[in-house]
Amino acid sequence: MRDHDAPTDLTRRGFLGLGVGTAAAAALTACGGGKSASDAAGGAGAAKPSGTFTAKYDGPKITLSYWNGFTGGDGPFMKQMVAQFQKEHPTIAVNSNTIEWAQYYQRLPAAVTAGKGPDVGAMHLDQLATNAVRKIIVPVDDVASAIGLSEADFTPEVWQAGQFKGARYGIPLDVHSLAMYYNTDDFTKAGVTEAPTDKASFQAALDALKGKGGQDQPFWMPTRWPAHLMFLSLLWQNGGEPYATDGSRATFDSEQGVAALTWMRDMVTRGYSPSNVAIDSQYVGFKNKKLSVTWDGIWQINDLNAAKLPYALAPVPKIGETNAVWANSHNFYLTRQATQDENRLQASKVFIDWISQKSAEWAGAGMVPARKSVRESAAVKGTKQAPIAAEIAQLKFLPPVPGLGDVQSQTLEIAVANGVLGKQTPQAALKDAASKATQLMQANQKKFGA
Repeated sequence: MRDHDAPTDLTRRGFLGLGVGTAAAAALTACGGGKSASDAAGGAGAAKPSGTFTAKYDGPKITLSYWNGFTGGDGPFMKQMVAQFQKEHPTIAVNSNTIEWAQYYQRLPAAVTAGKGPDVGAMHLDQLATNAVRKIIVPVDDVASAIGLSEADFTPEVWQAGQFKGARYGIPLDVHSLAMYYNTDDFTKAGVTEAPTDKASFQAALDALKGKGGQDQPFWMPTRWPAHLMFLSLLWQNGGEPYATDGSRATFDSEQGVAALTWMRDMVTRGYSPSNVAIDSQYVGFKNKKLSVTWDGIWQINDLNAAKLPYALAPVPKIGETNAVWANSHNFYLTRQATQDENRLQASKVFIDWISQKSAEWAGAGMVPARKSVRESAAVKGTKQAPIAAEIAQLKFLPPVPGLGDVQSQTLEIAVANGVLGKQTPQAALKDAASKATQLMQANQKKFGA
């Protein structure tokens, strides 16, 4: 089952934080042009309080180009929101271009260079730094101020993660993380009455499921997606960090990283998981009632609802010493194309403002709205992902390091796979990968001038 983030090339999700890597993108590294949104806004003054629409458009009829990668179950929700926006704003037409995420990030640089890219778009948080340093997207500090948004409207983590080199490049729409899905029928048979919350209760649940639950292997450990996201979650839970925040080196081969990968391998050696779980197999197996519990993204909610599976969702258990789980976020961005015309810029502000305030509807796509006032509304509290929204403070994001996604797909993901498969010890797998990752990161610093 492909999720909303799923690329279609190589390791499928290996480019979740993809560096574009095309000749056009390389050319953009050194090119500039166009004003920043802050410059074009001309200084928006003090931030206005959120909760009411602050951006207005009184100009002539205009068409905005809007790019996104919502090709999965989330797509219909975004289409519906865009249609409603246009109904309420008859002078702003929105031309949506929806592309698979992998192709999206590959096509964006050349399109922007040719002046045929979007005015406004949605982009993963971990893509912002790469596209900012390539000057594909422009700062939006004054846009955020103009529509009355500040850190107080979000969590500090997701708001701060949208900054790079002292400038803001993204305005958060949502957060989406790993979660624990469990088959409620299996749990009932096994006598497990509550979702496990820590290492001891998770272990006890697996042992019970192997017996009375009727599943010989109740928790399949994947070798690839979302294995590296599970590893990052466990690393953070153990108190480690995967990378230096300045982008100079990889640190995932720490003692905390070894402990994380060792626990993942133990799921296989202790018999809870088959020895070689291919990509997507753990999710398909869970959906077909072949295993009792799995960790996957909250974007799977609608697919599981459609399958009429007896399941519930809970936060990933605290296997380490602290609560933490990998997360990402869709952020709105602007290109210089939007900032070169005052009407286009103002219409883009109105669009971002409207979608942000209507993001309770976006929760229907399985996401957690990033905006605090929306996230804490009754509409969101009644959703399947409400337990994740309630634990939003534990969500962790990768640091804003240009090219990091491409580095990670070539190193960390492979190390996790080798460790889970038993091809290398966790220590050896992580050490080799971290050494290569550091070399690539240092090369990127020279390439991007970071």
